[in-house]
Amino acid sequence: MDFTYLSLTELRKLLDKKQISSVELTKYFLERIKKSDLNAFITISEEQALKQAAAADDYIASPGENPFLCGIPYAAKDLFCTAGVRTTAASKILDNYIPPYDATVIEKIKEQKGVLLGKTNLDQFAHGSSGETSAYGPTKNPWDKSRMPGGSSSGSAAAVAAGLIPWATATETGGSIRIPSSFTGVCGWKPTYGRVSRYGVIAMGSSLDSPGAMAYSVEDLARLAEIMAGADGKDSTTGQAMVPAYSKNLTVSLKGVRIGIAEEYFLEGMDERVKQTIQGAIGELEKLGAELVKVHLPISAKYGSLVYAIVAPSEISSNLARYDGIRYGHVTKNASDLMEVYTKSRAEGFGDEAKRRIMTGTYVLSAGYYDAYYKRAQKVRRMIVNEFTKVFSQVDVLTAPTAPSVAQKLGYAANDPLFGYITDQLNIPSSLAGLPAISVPSGFVPAHDDPSTNLPVGLQIIGPQWGEQKIFNVGYAYQQATDFHKKHPRVDSGK
Repeated sequence: MDFTYLSLTELRKLLDKKQISSVELTKYFLERIKKSDLNAFITISEEQALKQAAAADDYIASPGENPFLCGIPYAAKDLFCTAGVRTTAASKILDNYIPPYDATVIEKIKEQKGVLLGKTNLDQFAHGSSGETSAYGPTKNPWDKSRMPGGSSSGSAAAVAAGLIPWATATETGGSIRIPSSFTGVCGWKPTYGRVSRYGVIAMGSSLDSPGAMAYSVEDLARLAEIMAGADGKDSTTGQAMVPAYSKNLTVSLKGVRIGIAEEYFLEGMDERVKQTIQGAIGELEKLGAELVKVHLPISAKYGSLVYAIVAPSEISSNLARYDGIRYGHVTKNASDLMEVYTKSRAEGFGDEAKRRIMTGTYVLSAGYYDAYYKRAQKVRRMIVNEFTKVFSQVDVLTAPTAPSVAQKLGYAANDPLFGYITDQLNIPSSLAGLPAISVPSGFVPAHDDPSTNLPVGLQIIGPQWGEQKIFNVGYAYQQATDFHKKHPRVDSGK
């Protein structure tokens, strides 16, 4: 039987009916991972995975109901600390770091008896939107291996899209779940800031980071959200509200739902075919009963990227200061070696993008510039939050393109200093406001540089803070009326 691209619900039924064992399922996906040339994984934890699978089979054989993820394989973006499994953040400075503890999200999945197959590739320390800044080489897009999968959650997106794994954890600071989901044709959930614990997730921007997930359908994402979300005593920024049963409250009708359409999300310079595809998807939502409402986000559009360019590097500079080349994985014989290790490790352990962000952030936070830049940027950030709050008093959700184009060729980002500028405008303001969002497959358009290659386009659905149920409902209704999320790349015979 072919288990590739089965939903989590379908896998759950097969395991519960004993039609497949977790060990068999784990071996099946491990074999797919080993044969893949996408560079989607940094570490494969085969031995541990088989032990977890065997334990899951024992649990399934015992009386009683099984946890939803029991025995189902998954992968974790290599920012999530995993006890006993190497965690690198795709950087050389953490090349041999093995955490002694699990991130809260990983703990929750372990409690469900999920099976971790490995750690996925990413832009180094999550710095990037193409998937090419990893110290272990770029991830390839399974739809066309000459193209980027998007970043920073590049490995998770490519692995799910290629059927190497049924689902994967991911993180987003300013588009790092939504963009690769769009470029690879999978469903990605970026939660409300504080809905999912950041404990044990290697930090990029502490006031922005949001751990989420990628899977094949919105229904899968809703089930995962029920498991991953919730208050955590180890992370004071998590919300205390109970986690709703998102999957049980999904609806196929959008009657009475008000969907905001902001002209600021349809920018000059966007691929016209992508724009038309998204407009077609919005038209489908209207057919399902939704009311379309024109709204405006002038402050977010004008200042969002600028605020992020100050806030993110500042927090990055602070967070990366802990990686001094001494505490994580390095062993020195005596104290006289410490300065040499520090100097060498910082210089060679960080990539160019990390160094650039450290320098920018350190400058912004330095004496004489903090008030002029960082403090002022935070004031404008509050204005962006207020603007979204006002808009969500008029509508239930916002819809927009996830990205202004389909996936570009590998190397494009490095050669174009303005790469990602329009993409940032589509994703960053909602991240600054801490809003939940999903990207769902909404069609295919030919690549502008190769008309023979059709590539995925993502529809973005943004909700108010703690509005996960609203975005899941709209995405679910859309997927009941369309089948774009059921189309997958021909990995074995593709380019």
